Amino acid sequence: MRHFFRYLPLLALLILAMPWANAQSAFDIGIGFGAAQDSASSTQLNQALLPCTGPNDINGPCVSTPSLSAFMLGFGGDLMLWKHFGVGADVSIQPAKQTYLNLNSSAALSGLNTLSLQTRLTLYDFDAIAQPISTKRASLKIKGGIGGANLKFYESGSASNSLFNQNFSQYFASSNHFQIHGGLGVQIYLTDHVFVRPEFDIHWVRNLNEFGRETITQEMVWLGYSWGEH
Repeated sequence: MRHFFRYLPLLALLILAMPWANAQSAFDIGIGFGAAQDSASSTQLNQALLPCTGPNDINGPCVSTPSLSAFMLGFGGDLMLWKHFGVGADVSIQPAKQTYLNLNSSAALSGLNTLSLQTRLTLYDFDAIAQPISTKRASLKIKGGIGGANLKFYESGSASNSLFNQNFSQYFASSNHFQIHGGLGVQIYLTDHVFVRPEFDIHWVRNLNEFGRETITQEMVWLGYSWGEH
């Protein structure tokens, strides 16, 4: 929950734009559900979280890291300053952590039963929007802009003895990256104000060495409410 609160100022700014948008063209706010993907890195890591040097690595054993395959929850809004052009911002958060690396060899040395490194991804974008097709019932939105990607790491494990069993998860580190974003969506109006928007996004994330590519693909379905003309 604290992770979400960090982005409340962004959402508050979009909400404050609503009265002004009514006098101009249209303002949309929505919540999205979908998935994000990236391939796995070809580089294995050892138990010290360093690139593996081979089967005789002194910090072994070496372990392959997974691909990114995450459920994403999104919040955002668009302000269409003119009928065919506008601006927008959104944030997509991975609610559930994903296991990135099993560190069971290190766990045994620490007196733990299990130990793993988990990740949680956040993507945020500030976009220009082109709307070449717009009718009362549907519109085509093309987005492009810049933003950032944040990948947080957590230590997670378990320990037990004759008296208790304990599970724990704690923040370990964070990795921040610049990104360029592009998106394409079709906004379909279910009523005069309520809409659903299937959308495909692509994020080029600079120096995203934790996965196999610097490109993250994302599919979202947005459900929202629109004020003003469309």
